[in-house]
Amino acid sequence: MKQYNVTGMSCAACSSRVEKAVSKVPGVESCSVSLLTNSMGVEGTASPDEIISAVERAGYEAAEKGSSDAINDATADSYENNMLKDTETPALKKRLIASVSVLAVLMYFSMGAMMWGWPLPGFLEGNHEAMGILQLILSAVIMVINQKFFISGFKSLWHRSPNMDTLVALGSGAAFVYSTYALFAMTGAQIDADMDSVMKYMHEFYFESAAMILALITVGKMLEARSKGKTTDALKGLMKLAPKSAVILKDGIEMQVPVKQVKKGDIFVVRPGENIPVDGVVKDGISAVNESALTGESIPVDKGPEDTVSAATINQSGFLKCEATRVGEDTTLSQIIKMVSEAAATKAPIAKVADKVSGVFVPAVIAIAAVTVIGWLIAGQTIGFALARGISVLVISCPCALGLATPVAIMVGNGIGAKNGILFKTAVSLEETGKMQIVALDKTGTITKGEPRVTDIVVSSSVTEESLLHYAYSLEIKSEHPLAKAVVEMAEEKGVKAEEVSEFKIMPGNGLSARMNGALIVGGSLSFAQSSMGVSVDLRNKADRLAREGKTPLFFGKDGDVLGMIAVADVIKEDSHKAVKQLQNMGIKVVMITGDNEQTAKAIGKQAGVDQVIAGVLPEGKEEAIRGLQEEGKTAMVGDGINDAPALTRANMGIAIGAGTDVAIDAADVVLMNSSLMDVPTAIRLSRLTLRNIHQNLFWAFIYNVIGIPLAAGVWIHLLGWQLNPMFAAAAMSLSSFCVVTNALTLNLFNIRNTKHDHKRKNKHKQVKEEEITMEKTIRIEGMMCQHCEATVKKTLEELDGVKSAQVSHEKGTAVVDMVSPLSDNVLKKAVEDKDYKVTSIE
Repeated sequence: MKQYNVTGMSCAACSSRVEKAVSKVPGVESCSVSLLTNSMGVEGTASPDEIISAVERAGYEAAEKGSSDAINDATADSYENNMLKDTETPALKKRLIASVSVLAVLMYFSMGAMMWGWPLPGFLEGNHEAMGILQLILSAVIMVINQKFFISGFKSLWHRSPNMDTLVALGSGAAFVYSTYALFAMTGAQIDADMDSVMKYMHEFYFESAAMILALITVGKMLEARSKGKTTDALKGLMKLAPKSAVILKDGIEMQVPVKQVKKGDIFVVRPGENIPVDGVVKDGISAVNESALTGESIPVDKGPEDTVSAATINQSGFLKCEATRVGEDTTLSQIIKMVSEAAATKAPIAKVADKVSGVFVPAVIAIAAVTVIGWLIAGQTIGFALARGISVLVISCPCALGLATPVAIMVGNGIGAKNGILFKTAVSLEETGKMQIVALDKTGTITKGEPRVTDIVVSSSVTEESLLHYAYSLEIKSEHPLAKAVVEMAEEKGVKAEEVSEFKIMPGNGLSARMNGALIVGGSLSFAQSSMGVSVDLRNKADRLAREGKTPLFFGKDGDVLGMIAVADVIKEDSHKAVKQLQNMGIKVVMITGDNEQTAKAIGKQAGVDQVIAGVLPEGKEEAIRGLQEEGKTAMVGDGINDAPALTRANMGIAIGAGTDVAIDAADVVLMNSSLMDVPTAIRLSRLTLRNIHQNLFWAFIYNVIGIPLAAGVWIHLLGWQLNPMFAAAAMSLSSFCVVTNALTLNLFNIRNTKHDHKRKNKHKQVKEEEITMEKTIRIEGMMCQHCEATVKKTLEELDGVKSAQVSHEKGTAVVDMVSPLSDNVLKKAVEDKDYKVTSIE
């Protein structure tokens, strides 16, 4: 998408005119104009010169905003100044101060002296012509101060695309011209000594209305400009985060250089308290890095050798030496800025309704004003009365409120998302995300951590846990298999030492073997273990139970004797179950899609609490599964890997976990920088809040004009006596756009992670049946003597988060716990032993 800056637009009718003009250029596939940021996004093969010419023919000016330069400048002051700096408010403030200063003098003479008898200089006493001439001069000065309304308004009228400025110019100009006519008519009456006519014409002066209209509209425009400036605060904040310099190492010497001079592969250093200048990889040092600027997560992240760091994050504690991997427009910060700014240049589907109305709004209002004047003249009213009604219609009508209703809410919503690590690539994605009915989740790396962990250790009666880990560690440390790494990590965490082995062999798909101090050590699957040693029925039963829970049991033996079993699994993330529950409470069906076997998939699905599991699918199978789900309703796909890209593209909304691959991120519509599944319901919640805000804005913009225009035209004068003065009409118009923009800013008051406004529902889609998957543990307990003991243990266990039920028997000395989310043995043991019972084992 090519982006352009467009100048000269004052309301939604302007942006609609530009959009139509550019869309007619051969080769333009789509065009989206943002009144909020005065920007335009164009897709297609048309040349920039053709597009700029089309804008100029429409009566406006445009300049290409070269994407590469713009993003590079995102780390410099120039981009912020050119695109987002509020230059409109200071200019309007100066105009307003000058206008009000002159207006105060005008109002003194036109209303204070004439209506309330305020004192006048002697030469003006009884000199009605001089009073009229003075009012003419003062109102003319105010019109010159606010000449932009007239230049823009009549210029757009000449190009047959009248806008809001046209309405203001026509209203103020008509009041001024008619008042000037009344002044000359009064001089004629004075010559004829017709004092009754002199007094009559004096009351036909609308000079103060002509001036007051311009001043009040300027007030509204200034308030609107200030509010519009606040809607881009999030993007400005991101740009201000960009470091200006970096300290790089050249031949062992530290040199401070502008950040734009840092190249890929350069070594840079960051001291405590300094911003990290570009994306890189830590080569030396350990520190805690505050990444809240990019992710919204306030807790610092520990960084060590080979960990990645991002530009604009803050090094809080240690000294880091890093290698630059992404610089300039490729840094994470620049990509975020690019996404947010491009989203501002796109248009949400709901905006098309307002655009269609805005395109015909101003011509319709001019027609209504003309009919109003003619109608009152036919009804026998004076020219002054009829003209006042027509002017009121012109100045109360506000196409700006309609045009701003959607883009201001989109900009604020995008800004809130960016602050919280949720990036919507387009306005469409921000609007549509909240409409999803089904959310499909990839398993590995999305629901689960994507890194196997040791979950259970079962030893034979003659071996200790430490001894089993010692043999397993010594064997697995030579393997590169992911399951082996899980065993190695567990052993290292417990401080177990490895011993040197010889004759190490790998039997692919089965296991490992080696000799340690002359003894044959083996490890691997159940089938491999049974071929080399005897495995008891009890151990096999435990292995079956672990397998049903989605875990992989690894058996280890020495010289034909079983040492024990270590279970490894890709465990679910701590917040996955909570995220799924939030989605379900929002009325959304949650589906897990994975290439794993059905048994493992169902076990993980049970732990996460999803509604449906689709297992054993290849990448193209995921895309087909999404297609099938779309027959049930609008579907979002959440994934992080290359194999998820087809499904992300196929889905109504693709959501990429930020820590995933670049391919997945490119294919997605929404990017979650935190890599947390909790951000999926947060993104949907933000989308819904934004869409609700847009509906509110559009409602008030429409209802304002529906009520205001008939009132200004005088429809209710005979029925209710309601009559609207042109000055009050101008005041109402000046506040309408301000109110719409202010309402959009109220989005900042919402906590988008708060679930209290979520729509609750009973889950109707539950397809993972309880009897299909069992996730239970049997706790053997000593010390229970009676039913009171049973009740105490039962209550204690069922109060644990994740425990569905507990069946306790003091006679058997057991507690069978049924869980909906995994709990460690230590948690269960501590809960029971805190009640003064002893846990002997947990199976």
